Amino acid sequence: MSQYIKDHNNHEISLEEVINKINDLPTLPQVAQEMLSDLNSDDISLDTIVEKVALDQSLAAKVLKVANTSYYGANSKVVTIQQAISMLGTKNLKNLIRTSIFTHNLPVANCRGFDSFGFWRHNIATAICAELISRSLHLKHDFAFTAGLLHDIGRLVLVSRFPKKYEEVIRCATEKDCSLLDAERTILGVDHVSVGLILALQWNFSDAIQDAIRGHHEPDHKELNSIASIVHVANAIVHALDLCDNPHEMVPAVSQFAWDNLGLSEEAYIAIFEETEMRFEALNQIIQ
Repeated sequence: MSQYIKDHNNHEISLEEVINKINDLPTLPQVAQEMLSDLNSDDISLDTIVEKVALDQSLAAKVLKVANTSYYGANSKVVTIQQAISMLGTKNLKNLIRTSIFTHNLPVANCRGFDSFGFWRHNIATAICAELISRSLHLKHDFAFTAGLLHDIGRLVLVSRFPKKYEEVIRCATEKDCSLLDAERTILGVDHVSVGLILALQWNFSDAIQDAIRGHHEPDHKELNSIASIVHVANAIVHALDLCDNPHEMVPAVSQFAWDNLGLSEEAYIAIFEETEMRFEALNQIIQ
């Protein structure tokens, strides 16, 4: 590997370059920011959410599409927003809206060899799994969902802003049969974790979301919020379930610290595996 690093060190990028590229990114639209803020408030009424969804035709169509999936078991076709929200429930609706906002407002990848569809499939599945783990631990579910959805956001920045260089990363991972994380460090000199943290700071993500990004590969720091362990384990579970149909899928090693920190039983994990797969197929309709 050292020879590979030596041969490709001219491809490395500096954090200053990354920061400049992030500064050029458009922030989330004001309407999207307001919606996310509303969703994080416990005081928002269901009627208010219904009104906001109804004003966005694209979002309304997605809500109806998800409500009509077999997972929610409608006896007849759901045709109104009110019916759909009644079928989905408030928490599922909030998560659907969050997913729609981020998948359609974050940078678009244009990098040969990078599977944007697979990227979002993985992140949506990780969000669902993280929420289910959080529920099993009787923690705040909404928080875990967002953390899972955004844990790999740094990779999207690298792919969209340094596409040619990231092609080298993908090639390195394939040729050397290593993880994308290791290939990023080898080729670029930075990785999606450090880049994700820069974006999280620039966009004022909460401390817990920052901890999830910082610790989703290395959660073994006691000062990190427990969400880091949750997302770390959820990420590994989703890779193991191979929900993205990736022939080069690699299951990352699971931190013993994180596993022990969560302390869930085998029965709890089996239930989480099954529920993750079922809910994923329904929510995945958003990006199809």
